This record gives sequence, structure tokens and C-alpha cells, in this order.
Amino acid sequence: MSRKVQNGEKMTRDELEHAIRAACDVADDDEVWVFGSQAILGQYENAPEELRMSAEVDIAPVNEVAKTINIDANLGELSTFHQAYGFYVHGVSIEAAVLPRGWERRAKKVSNSNTRGKTGLCIEAHDLAVSKLVAFRPKDLDFVRVLLAENLVSARKVLLRIDQLTDNERAPESHREAMREWLTGIVRDLGRG
Repeated sequence: MSRKVQNGEKMTRDELEHAIRAACDVADDDEVWVFGSQAILGQYENAPEELRMSAEVDIAPVNEVAKTINIDANLGELSTFHQAYGFYVHGVSIEAAVLPRGWERRAKKVSNSNTRGKTGLCIEAHDLAVSKLVAFRPKDLDFVRVLLAENLVSARKVLLRIDQLTDNERAPESHREAMREWLTGIVRDLGRG
């Protein structure tokens, strides 16, 4: 467990921007996909703490896909980077995430002086919620619950995005139906349905 997580510190937007800059440098790419929990900081700079608990940022190069491994090797867990900054960059293929059709055009751009003009394309909150629901682990369900409770996503849009998933072995119709049922139950529990 990293020092940052042990001390209860949460990921910040500045750290996300640092991760984008470092990943672009290591991958020799000007653009990276940011997915996983910390992608929320691309859309909501001051996202609730419950959404920023992870010490890792999942990143994949957009153009230099073969250099994904360089990110993990240089910036990954237990690396010198991790030890120095208290968070790490997990270089992983974007295919690791199951996302609704059209997610690419909805990604939120993060590019500024702190990224040195490099661009992080962060998965949009509704697409991120669906990706978390596909994984369906307790921590992912908690993440989506907070997104809904804090009104950062609309249940209606999440349901529409579930329908935009391509039928595959990681998101067969039976699983998508379980996702819909869970979402409907949470909306009811939150007193919104």
C-alpha cells in the first residue's frame, strides 16, 4: 500500500496532470487515455474524496500503443516514481475497460501548462460508471453509488449507456440486465425513483 493511501490522502487534479505528463513522456506520445477511477478528475476537478481514494491512475497511450509497457515499467507500482510521489501510473491497454459505443468522442480533454501541452483524454463520467458496473466489484459499485448520490451522473443516462455496450463475453445481456437492476435499486434507495 502506498504512503499516500496509508496516510488517507486522496488523488488530486494536479497529480492527475502530473501522471498524464509523465506517461506521455515515457510513451513518447502526445495523448493518453485515462480510465479507471481517477478519470473522474478530468471532468470534476474537485470530485468527492470517496471517488479519489485510489493511488493509481490507469493510462494507455493513444498513438504509441506498443509503449504501454514502458509506462508500467517506469511509473508503475513500487517504481521510483511511485516512491517519490506517493501515487503511480498503471500502463494498461484501453481494451481492459469495457465501454459503451461512442466513448471516445465523449472523453474529457485535460491539457494545460501542468501537462506541458500533452493531452489526457479522460473517460466521461457516465461511460466510467458503466465501465465500473461491468466490473461489478464492491468497490466499483460503491464508486457508482457515490456518482449517483452526488448527482455527478444521471441514472437515466447510465441506463442509456448500458444499452450502448456491445454484447461480448464481459458484458453479456444477462450481466447488463443485472447492471440495470442494481442501478434501479440504488436509485430507489436514494429516494429518486
